[in-house]
Amino acid sequence: MRYRALGDVRVGAIGYGAMPLSIEGRPDEARALATVHAALDAGMTLLDTADSYYAPGGEPGHNELLLARALASYGGDTDGVLVATKGGRGRTRDGDWSVDGRPEHLKRAAKESLRRLGTEAIGLYQLHKPDPAIPYADSLGALRELLDDGTVRLAGISNADAHQIRQAKEILGDRLVAVQNRYSPAVRDAEPELRLTAELGIAFLPWSPLGGISRSSLDGASGMAADSSYAGFHAVADARGVSPQQIALAWLLDRSPNVIPIPGGSRPESVRDSAAAADLVLTGQELALLP
Repeated sequence: MRYRALGDVRVGAIGYGAMPLSIEGRPDEARALATVHAALDAGMTLLDTADSYYAPGGEPGHNELLLARALASYGGDTDGVLVATKGGRGRTRDGDWSVDGRPEHLKRAAKESLRRLGTEAIGLYQLHKPDPAIPYADSLGALRELLDDGTVRLAGISNADAHQIRQAKEILGDRLVAVQNRYSPAVRDAEPELRLTAELGIAFLPWSPLGGISRSSLDGASGMAADSSYAGFHAVADARGVSPQQIALAWLLDRSPNVIPIPGGSRPESVRDSAAAADLVLTGQELALLP
């Protein structure tokens, strides 16, 4: 596993997004714990969660509690593991996602996340999404207070545009270490934010990094025919003898040294496959085949 910088912390170049273990269609607990343990075994040291990762009608924090149990039951060393959680979103009973960026909510939510994770401080706390009803500076001010009082060690923001990134940098300073936006072979509208984070020395964490590839990753030639836009990923994968998902993650790593993808996965086999992409370096000829 290669490593990359996230603030003053060194983490595996491929992180793990734990959301699939807690939302609709989640696996049983035994498989969920085995999946987290497989991620740790494979060198994934950035584990991404949120208080809103739970099934509709369930209890907030399901995913955080699950990660805490997984880390407690893991037989290996977890000193280098960074758990990143998020606050500012929730679930409605019909399955929609809500937004709440009020400072009082964020401060309360962070304290509850800290209790569930059972650590002295939250390694990385991220504002999950801007709340259009609340001035962004007010939400960021809550993160600054959490940093100042020691509840949070490092801060990040998610689903943010370039202006919001600059605003967060101004308010949080060097303690802003990560921006988590959607970015994948299929969704590239965060290119300006990716470039800006690279300029500012902030890690860029693509969520849903396998968009496009997941829809075209059927076995055999039929997978390429399903969506020819991503045929290049399949062709390179076939020549390498690896999965198209590995090629997509390696392509993301090649975009910029500050990129740390956080693919999900609900099976040990999936996370092991994703982790292997950290050591996969694409050639110029291979990159030329990728759109």
